Amino acid sequence: MDCYTANWNPLGDSAFYRKYELYSMDWDLKEELRDCLVAAAPYGGPIALLRNPWQKEKAASVRPVLEIYSASGMPLASLLWKSGPVVSLGWSAEEELLCVQEDGAVLVYGLHGDFRRHFSMGNEVLQNRVLDARIFHTEFGSGVAILTGAHRFTLSANVGDLKLRRMPEVPGLQSAPSCWTTLCQERAAQILVAVGPDLYLLDHAACSAVTPPGLAPGVSSFLQMAVSFTYRHLALFTDTGHIWMGTASLKEKLCEFNCNIRAPPKQMVWCSRPRSKERAIVVAWERRLMVVGDAPESIQFVLDEDSYLVPELDGVRIFSRSSHEFLHEVPVASEEIFKIASMAPGALLLEAQKEYEKESQKADEYLREIQELGQLTQAVQQCIEAAGHEHWPDMQKSLLRAASFGKCFLDRFPPDSFVRMCQDLRVLNAVRDYHIGIPLTYSQYKQMTIQVLLDRLVLRRLYPLAIQICEYLRLPEVQGVSRILAHWACYKVQQKDVSDEDVARAINQKLGDTPGVSYSDIAARAYGCGRTELAIKLLEYEPRSGEQVPLLLKMKRSKLALSKAIESGDTDLVFTVLLHLKNELNRGDFFMTLRNQPMALSLYRQFCKHQELETLKDLYNQDDNHQELGSFHIRASYAAEERIEGRVAALQMAADAFYKAKNEFAAKATEDQMRLLRLQRRLEDELGGQFLDLSLHDTVTTLILGGHNKRAEQLARDFRIPDKRLWWLKLTALADLEDWEELEKFSKSKKSPIGYLPFVEICMKQHNKYEAKKYASRVGPEQKVKALLLVGDVAQAADVAIERRNEAELSLVLSHCTGAADGATADKIQRARAQAQKK
Repeated sequence: MDCYTANWNPLGDSAFYRKYELYSMDWDLKEELRDCLVAAAPYGGPIALLRNPWQKEKAASVRPVLEIYSASGMPLASLLWKSGPVVSLGWSAEEELLCVQEDGAVLVYGLHGDFRRHFSMGNEVLQNRVLDARIFHTEFGSGVAILTGAHRFTLSANVGDLKLRRMPEVPGLQSAPSCWTTLCQERAAQILVAVGPDLYLLDHAACSAVTPPGLAPGVSSFLQMAVSFTYRHLALFTDTGHIWMGTASLKEKLCEFNCNIRAPPKQMVWCSRPRSKERAIVVAWERRLMVVGDAPESIQFVLDEDSYLVPELDGVRIFSRSSHEFLHEVPVASEEIFKIASMAPGALLLEAQKEYEKESQKADEYLREIQELGQLTQAVQQCIEAAGHEHWPDMQKSLLRAASFGKCFLDRFPPDSFVRMCQDLRVLNAVRDYHIGIPLTYSQYKQMTIQVLLDRLVLRRLYPLAIQICEYLRLPEVQGVSRILAHWACYKVQQKDVSDEDVARAINQKLGDTPGVSYSDIAARAYGCGRTELAIKLLEYEPRSGEQVPLLLKMKRSKLALSKAIESGDTDLVFTVLLHLKNELNRGDFFMTLRNQPMALSLYRQFCKHQELETLKDLYNQDDNHQELGSFHIRASYAAEERIEGRVAALQMAADAFYKAKNEFAAKATEDQMRLLRLQRRLEDELGGQFLDLSLHDTVTTLILGGHNKRAEQLARDFRIPDKRLWWLKLTALADLEDWEELEKFSKSKKSPIGYLPFVEICMKQHNKYEAKKYASRVGPEQKVKALLLVGDVAQAADVAIERRNEAELSLVLSHCTGAADGATADKIQRARAQAQKK
């Protein structure tokens, strides 16, 4: 244990800080870090270096090289910089490298040096050039803050959704400020600027002067600023050598430390553990590193070579040309277990387990001591927690073995925390490997989440490791293996040295029918890389036509898209393709394409019936479909034309089409309709009233109702209306008019072709029994009984039925004998039936 705590350094009485090596860097740098622009991503992220020759006249003709390394110094990318001078580098939350140029352009590169996009910080920045820049992170994303040559600030809080804000002017700022930084307060990005002894806070509305509470007197300038990883705390380094630490709102002072060094530091960053009550700042000069807090003493380290500090969630990474180290506060669990002469439950349990391995009886003594105090559960939890904060696997195993040993003597200790820690440490040890180079701590891993870690492994193209982690943690396929395989396939299509056939086959063999994998997304990536044929081959494996068709349209393979849409049976999808084809092809080619696809042609006709009637006519003309063309002209005569001449002309075209289709019945009917329309217009002109658009029967009925009987008869003769139908029409119309005299004359004009029973029925319908009886006497013997029953003469109907000896008529009459007055009639019928049976 004494050896283990040898690198622990106390800061005051309540905290220890330790620094241990993560990697021995093997990147063979040819330049000192001070001669390069440096940017390192948090959460064990990559390191970007860009040698800055624009400041050296002798090297002005040499193009710089942008190099990207993993945290272990493994090269990831190297490219010759061919753009303008760069002022600042920084990493986004998605591990994209942002390169801010003097002209205000920001170039965005991927982890492997692939150019992604660029954007500008505005015309004002372009005109005044960039003096300094900061890349910062908020809950909304990664932002960029710019200081221009006009000593004005421009800011965008999210480069993914670029919205530039020009910050208010700082009073008295005639040259570059001694220091400045970005803050994030109340969901808004702000800028804190030091101008001599004054501090100004800039937000979107105003510039406010602020004063740190409790600041030591005599300050004439602020030389350095540092904001904590979570934007909650702020540190200020003054020209008097004092370091002020307080809240980022500048409303509360935490402590102040006098380092007795007035030279401005190269870097100053916070070094705090989550939920820790201790606050510490790491300050770096050329060859000195100092850790200060609210204790009167500081911790000092000698730097053998030029170093760079990277603030993290729970500490500080320090890398140089030869090594990469991590400085952090010793976690409480580790401190209690490993502190010299510690009697904490975890320390006793660890000693008990070691003695047990030695087969010493002291193991039992330590264990009994813990159990007597009732702290065995706490001891197991301490060992599990401490294992998570250890970097070296040997120490992790030692602590976990102690926890496992202690669990054996507990009846109801839940195993979840132990199992979960074992899984987490196995994942962490895998990604900390030198060849992977992601030195995550347990706290960073939990903050990042496993999904983000998998995304970062995918960005590094470490697909096998990512898949092994998913399988080990048993993540759902859609969130794990499927998603990673999809990323692998998208990378695979970018390998242009492999043939399309081989790439498509390899992807299909690897993916198969894996749930959650979209071949259309992979095909879209292939198309974006200029491999159209590969995209088409990949789409053949996509089972969902709804995903195939949009990409085929984008690739201008519209005819293939139409075939796929028809195969799917989805009419909406077919309509989508048809409308796209209509806009893409000329009219002739479009119609020719439709003729080769009968189903598409049928659907398009349905569409045209509701939306584009003229196009429908052209389709019928092209196909010589005269029958449908005739029907089209008939519909058009009613729907589109208002003038009688236009309607007749449309009907004439319909008749001609029907003759060409050899449908003489339809042609004759159309010609009759034209004659009727002309006659109806003439009737309107001569008689007034409304005749147009009435049917032939309604026209005759209207004439009769208007008293134009001769006109009605003439119309019936002209259109060859049968006598039976004409008598029905006239009978109904006269009854509606209640012109009983005319109806009687009409009935006597000649023998009725429909008989006289309808007269009886119509009169009774109009509740005129008197007139009905006139016609009942004229009804023939077959319908006499029915007529007499209609007028209510049951007795006479019975006599007729008895005389005719018709059983059906006798039953009909009997059913009408319902009242007491009909009793004699009913008896008469029963006697007649009895006599008939005797005979």
